[in-house]
Amino acid sequence: MRLRHPDGTVVHLGYGTNVLPAEDVDGLVEQAVGVGGRIRSVLGVDRVGLGLWLPADAAHRLDADPAAVREVRARLADHGVEIVTVNAFPYAAFQQAVVKHAVYHPTWAERERLDYTLAAARVLAGLLPDDLADDGHGSISTLPLAWQTPWTPSDQATAEGHLAELADGLAKLEADTARRIVVGIEPEPGCVIETVEQAVVHLDAVDRERIGICLDLCHLAVGFDDAARAVRLLDDAGLQIVKSQPAAALVVDDPADAGTRAALASYAEDRFLHQVRQERGGAVAARDDLPQALDGDDALDTDAPWRVHFHVPVHADPQPPLRTARADLQASLAALLGGPTARVAHLEVETYTWSVLPGGAPSDADALADQLAAELAWVHAELVGLGLTPL
Repeated sequence: MRLRHPDGTVVHLGYGTNVLPAEDVDGLVEQAVGVGGRIRSVLGVDRVGLGLWLPADAAHRLDADPAAVREVRARLADHGVEIVTVNAFPYAAFQQAVVKHAVYHPTWAERERLDYTLAAARVLAGLLPDDLADDGHGSISTLPLAWQTPWTPSDQATAEGHLAELADGLAKLEADTARRIVVGIEPEPGCVIETVEQAVVHLDAVDRERIGICLDLCHLAVGFDDAARAVRLLDDAGLQIVKSQPAAALVVDDPADAGTRAALASYAEDRFLHQVRQERGGAVAARDDLPQALDGDDALDTDAPWRVHFHVPVHADPQPPLRTARADLQASLAALLGGPTARVAHLEVETYTWSVLPGGAPSDADALADQLAAELAWVHAELVGLGLTPL
């Protein structure tokens, strides 16, 4: 789905496919075609954007076979699906039974992460639509270097070297293909780069033309932050917002209330990590996962609200008295796209947690696609309300 900002920027809105389980090339394409087709039908549009999760094995296989990339691109186009952004944060097995900290491996201090990201960039260059706007480009999101521990000065130096090689590889790719690909580091609670301030410090040496930030709006809300402030800090540092992920966090207004805790316990599950944050007096207390915050040996205090890193549907409400950070999401979208200048051109809705939401996963692929379409429709309506025009 494409919209035009009043400043002329074409804004691409799509849904991230890391919500889907396939990892091999054929499965990824089948899912993209099936889910994309259903979303198009529900929304009544001719073309739908997907943010393609490209696992490492699939990325390397396609990178080694340019003809296969052309076939994938043609098949997607035949079904009205376009790809302008890739999620290269999870390396593999993102919908396996237990993910937790495994999603942060390999780190940017490991060569495998660099090789994977460059492979994904070369594949994305071959998947981009021909009719992008004059300033069109492809984007890739990646992890914020690593989980926060262990991370040594040596790791930081190695990661900086790998990011420099990444920038060189992206420059060569553009020279060879005339396709510009930019990579966004995605701050996340608990990681080496958790906040925008940490991004400014740890990415001080990066090539700002090729590498910037992926701003996940759920992560911002969990940290009691917002996009307006993030934009100011990133502008001061000269770091671009490569991509943003409209996503809603879970808000716990009274974590001491028995009914609230019972509702919240239903979100404590085994697959994904759900970091919890609490702000008191300007300081933010942290726990690595929801079960730890609720009942661990060092449980989080209950005298102030919590924010939980659980990507909940942007268009729906959880069981009361829980709620979502939808108001924060709306404010962040307004900061990014409600002003005279578009601050981002790629939006990827990313509620990857449908399989573990309380109440059970959608009954089949069509039921899931219907929910994804509803989320896209909600974000699309928000953008139109901010003055963007559907294309």
